[in-house]
Amino acid sequence: MPGLPPLPATAARLLEAVDAPPRLVAHLSLVHEVARTIADWCAAACPRLALDREAVLFGAATHDIGKTVHPEELSAPGSAHEPAGYELLRAHGVPERLARFARTHASWGGPGISTEELLVSLADKAWKNSRVRDLEDRVVDRLAIAARRERWEVFLELDDLLTRVGDDAPRRLAVQAGYPVRNA
Repeated sequence: MPGLPPLPATAARLLEAVDAPPRLVAHLSLVHEVARTIADWCAAACPRLALDREAVLFGAATHDIGKTVHPEELSAPGSAHEPAGYELLRAHGVPERLARFARTHASWGGPGISTEELLVSLADKAWKNSRVRDLEDRVVDRLAIAARRERWEVFLELDDLLTRVGDDAPRRLAVQAGYPVRNA
């Protein structure tokens, strides 16, 4: 779509196959853009962190795909899209390790949540400058342990990153709002 950052080819094909509305594609593109920024920062700040970057990027690019099944959640709150998105991705042959993000992006406090899932959740909040302390604390804890660094150091660096990301939120929100909620 014009004016949007590109999505991974596999994700773009899936969104086309399920006839995703333009506003949803815009949202996923913008969250993907933020996830890329966060993943790149993690690689530089925590080179010891074992991170599946491609999974983070795919997860960010498809986490809300279930809103094609529950389009009412494009403009109103709801969580029915989470299990629906997971099932939709699995039905299209997406492996569990990638489909899980659709189901878990709003439940970062659950047991067994991976660092990759935390980063997708973080990108889904940060793109619009929404700061969620519990989520950020979980990310800081993971990164501090992996980097063998003081928690406060990692916190300050992540806070700086999220502030910079948040400064661009008005642009991203305006871009998303420029796309219709429904297909023509």
